[in-house]
Formats: sequence, structure tokens, C-alpha cells
Amino acid sequence: MDPVIVVGAGPVGLSLALALARLGVPSVVLDETPGQEETRPARTAVLRPDTAAFVGRLGCADALESAGTRWTAWRIMRRRRLVERVAFAPGTPDNAAGPAPASPVHLPQHALTRALRAALAREKLAEVVTGSRLADLEQDEHGISAHTRGPNGTWWRGSYLIGCDGPRSTVRKLLDIRFPGRTAVERHAVAALRCELPWPGEALLHRSPPRQGGGPGSEVSARPLADGLWRLDWLLPPGRELVTPDALVARIRDSLAGWSGTSPAEPGTGSTGTGPDGDGNRWHGPGRLAPPYELLDTGVHTVHHRLARRWRQGRAFLAGDAAHLLGALGTQGLDEGLRDAENLAWKLGLAWHHGASELLLDSYQAERRGAVAARLRAADQALPLLRDGRSVRWRTVLPGAARGRSTLLTDGHLGRGPLGAPPVYARTPLAPPAGAADGPLVETVPGAPVVDVAVTASDGSVVRLHDRLGQGLLVVLVAPGTTVWDRRHWQSAGLMPRLTSAVAALPMSAELLVTESYPGAAAHTVLLVRPDGHLVTALAGVRPEEMTACAEAVRGGAHGRGAGAARRAGSEGAPVRPAGIGGPAGPGTPDRSDASGASGASDGAERGGSGEGTTGADGATKAGGALGAGGAAGARGAAEGRNGGAEGGGTTGSAGTAGAPSPVDPVRTSMLHSESD
Repeated sequence: MDPVIVVGAGPVGLSLALALARLGVPSVVLDETPGQEETRPARTAVLRPDTAAFVGRLGCADALESAGTRWTAWRIMRRRRLVERVAFAPGTPDNAAGPAPASPVHLPQHALTRALRAALAREKLAEVVTGSRLADLEQDEHGISAHTRGPNGTWWRGSYLIGCDGPRSTVRKLLDIRFPGRTAVERHAVAALRCELPWPGEALLHRSPPRQGGGPGSEVSARPLADGLWRLDWLLPPGRELVTPDALVARIRDSLAGWSGTSPAEPGTGSTGTGPDGDGNRWHGPGRLAPPYELLDTGVHTVHHRLARRWRQGRAFLAGDAAHLLGALGTQGLDEGLRDAENLAWKLGLAWHHGASELLLDSYQAERRGAVAARLRAADQALPLLRDGRSVRWRTVLPGAARGRSTLLTDGHLGRGPLGAPPVYARTPLAPPAGAADGPLVETVPGAPVVDVAVTASDGSVVRLHDRLGQGLLVVLVAPGTTVWDRRHWQSAGLMPRLTSAVAALPMSAELLVTESYPGAAAHTVLLVRPDGHLVTALAGVRPEEMTACAEAVRGGAHGRGAGAARRAGSEGAPVRPAGIGGPAGPGTPDRSDASGASGASDGAERGGSGEGTTGADGATKAGGALGAGGAAGARGAAEGRNGGAEGGGTTGSAGTAGAPSPVDPVRTSMLHSESD
């Protein structure tokens, strides 16, 4: 079977190719660059514990520890007063026993990309082709073809294709997928420098710092990196004014002097004046000096909020910045891109080896697009409050909310709450049937990420639960007292023989693990966990029929192998089963064109409802040519959307009433306007 084509060699594309290789799926990464990552210390990434663990499983754990840093605490200050301080648990992510949260990992993005490239270079199933610029796409029921230009220009044939090629995605444009959103939601001046600050290892967000005027819109953050480096970000006022080098240096000195400045050697030049001291440093105010520092890199970072209309079209998918842009209020776009890669990889693994139902492939868009839309909506609702709190009342934007503004900002920066917490796929199409979902009470709700507890593997070794993710289904038995079991006989004790037989009979590959305890779970509770770490359900005891029903739901229902996949398997021979994702193939699925047509019609209706249907005709015509009857249905839906948009007045650029809540999902609202890339 043809390899998977990944367009784009950024962190998301490289992570996706690595995850596929772990599942025994070959891939070709088309990289339009020469393959040399530019060193930019001011361009950094903050990885939450779940995405850092995902990158670590791909073979980059050493790079995270050497090039990154884990903060010891996070603090928020307002003027000169400490508002909040959050201490982090030391070391690796903790289990449920400790009250302190796990720290994110902060590292330069070029270091992350280089580590991913190095790991990918060791994989026999993956190939990175540099100097390959995508020019055209063609897909049919058997696969997809990509034409590239450049030194390695040629036609590439693949089973699936994923566009991880950034905000100006060529894949998205060739698929004629709209990318509506808002431009310049926030702007930040950024600097990377080497210096000593009073709180080594702690990150800081300083709101309304006195040395920058103390206004409601002034804000600066300082986040430590490895080797004594810091990244500083200053929130810029609205507008497109240029940030001159002199203005940026003034901001750096003002911030450093306010945090850790000392009195000059010869004070008395004036209580409010400024002037150089004997060492060339500038001092400000009543005898305050900026401490010595080494400026390494600067820049201006502009935050856009955009969300692609569709994330799947036939055999082509979008991921990362090609599918979404976000980043206001401390949220991290790279985090969401890595979650895209983890979510899609195991589903493509099933599809490549055994075929997949349309439901399984469509679930990628349903889960990930829904999660990012909720994140954008939460940021859009909080922005008026946090950036212009005088014009909006709390109860108008967040009815019933009692949390302060500092808590909302902390949520975004630390990965908590609606602005930053890992997603919960509560409405996933892969949810088990109602009868199998009525399990015992545990603290993790179905669809949420599982807690990283210690588990015992089949060989008797004790590992972390998150370390076993990525291959197949995990079946975790909660059995207090397992630490005293004889490891030579533990699989024959208690419920283990019956549970082992039930796991072996599941319709997809699964691994059996045992844990001493899990938050909220009673003894003999059985947890079913997806390859990306989200809970399927919790069952009271060993219930083979319910376990089978849940596994069938995870792999996309009882349809199993699609008709096209069955024909390919018959003509090309049985594919090699990977180490963890295997399982018997099922009967055929409904024809792809039916699902595609429904999707196209739905998208057309959504465009009409939001007054954004002006682009429906051309794209739907192309879809009709490529997908037959299903595409024709999509064309009709898009045409209806165009008409609905005209009748609705086409006011897609409206920002809404000043100070009113502004939902951001463009499928459900007209608050986002569509702009050119």
C-alpha cells in the first residue's frame, strides 16, 4: 500500500510522521525548505504535560530535558503586588497523589524541530524530501497524488495526505477550503536575552507594570529557558505601529530595572530623569539601574484567530497551523497542532493496515475541530474582559463567573480551564453504545485524558500509563494490592485469566495493564483507554461483551474495512501488521461518496446560515468532479449556502456589538470574517 504523504516539515508534520512510523506506517514528508532550521532563540514553544509526553514517546525525551526547562513556579503580579503564585511539582508529570500540577516544558522551537528531525532520520519507514514545493493534488478512490516542484520535483503517490504546511497552507488552498477568522487579535514584542532575575526558574506575568505607564493594557511576561536565557513578551497596544530597536531596548531596560534594578554608583542625577552610568547601563527613575544582560534575538509576534471550515476532504486532511491559528491570552497553537497529530496518527494507522470506516476518519475533524473551536470561543469571550475590562461587565461576558482576571490569564498560560486544559471529546462519534457506557464512577469522564498513574505491564515491570500510549487500546484493571503479587504468577491471579481472554478477543490490538489505584475508581474497575490517552469508558468488573462493543466503537463502528480498502488489500496482498495497532478486519463500509456528499451539503448549509456562502460554487464543482454523486450533493449544498449568504446580507465582517460576547466558531456564527491569506 502507498505511504502517507505529509506536507510540511515543522514540528506537527515531523511528529505525525514519527507517530505513523511507530505504527508501522511508511510516510514521505515533503519539505519545501533546504532542511536547515533557522536558530531563533526568541521563537519558543511551551508544551503542556500531555503534549510533552507525546513528543517524549516519539524519541525526543532527552532533547526536552537538555534544551528545555521546567518552571518551578508561575506568578502573576499587578503593579508591584503579587496576585497569584502557582508552584509546580518537581520532575516528571505526577500522579494523582500530589496537589501540585506538573510544569510545562519551555524550549526553543528550533531545538524541538531538530530533535524531531534527528528522531525521524533514524526511522526506516519515514523519508524527508527537502526542496519539494507542493504544486498540485489529485485524488481518487484508491489514493492521492501530489505534484511537487523544485530540485526533487515529481509526482508522489500516497494512500492519504496531511497538510501540515502552516498558515498559508498550499494544501488548504488546493482543496479550496476557506480559512475565516480575525487578524491581529494581539501583538507582542518579543526578546530573548541572557540575564539574572530575582526568581530563578520561575515564570512571571506582570500586569500594569509601573515603569510602563501602569495602564490596563500594559503587560509583560518573563519565561525562563535553559542556560540562563529568558524570553520576554510585551503586549503591544492595538494598531500597526512599528516597534523600533530603540523602543524595544527601552522596554527591556524598563522591565529589568523594575524587577531587579539596583541603585547607581553615583545617584542624584534627578529623581525622574534618565542617564547612563559609568558602565553604559541606563538607569531610570529614583536611582534604578537595569542589570547587565545580553540580547540574543528580538521580534514581533502577531496573533491571528482562524479556523478552517473543513479538516478532511476525501483522503486529504489538515493539521496544525494549516487548520487553525490561535494564541491569545497565553494559549499555545503548537500544543493544539501536536494534539492534531496524535489524534490523527492512530486513526490513519488503522486505516492503512486494515481499512477504516468513514466514521473513524471523520471523527478526526469532529473531535479536533470541535476542541479548537471551543478554545477559540473561550478566548474570544475573555478578550474584551481582560484587555478592556472597563467597558464590559463580568456577568455580560461570563455569566455567573466568580474568578478574577488573573485566574483566566493563568489558565491560558498554564493549560487550565476552557482556555488551556487538554480537550475532552465528550461528543465524539467514537463513543461506545449506551449500554456499554454505563460504567462505575471515576473522576475522569469519558472522552477526557486519563491520569498518568503507575501501571504494571505484562512482563511485570512498573511503568507510567502515558508511556504505553500510541500503539493500541489500553485495558487497565484497578486491583489494589498488586505490589505484593508474585510477578511470575500475577497473570493467573484473581480476575486476570478471564480479563486476559477478553482482551485477546477484542477486535483491535490491546494491551492489558494493572494499577494499584485510579482516582475515583473502586477495586476491579476496568478502564478502556484510546491510543491517544482519552478514556473510552470504565466498567465494573470484567464484561467481555461491553468491552468488545467499546472497542468496535473506537475503531469506527461495526463497519470495519471500507470497500476501497478491501479491494486494495485483495490486489496488493495482506499488509504487515504493526506492533500495536492490529486487529481483525470487519465487513465493508458504506460508499465514500455518500458521506462526502452529506459533508458537502452540510458545509453548504452552514455557510448559508452564517452568511458566508460566496465561495461555494467553484469548490463544490471541483468536489463534484472528484467525488461523483457525493460531490454533486456537496455542490448543491454549497449553492444553497451561497444563496443563504446572499439573503442574509453577507455581513461577514461584523465584529458584533462592542463589549458583547463574540463566539468564534465560524460554522455556528457570522462573527468571524473571511480574509485573504
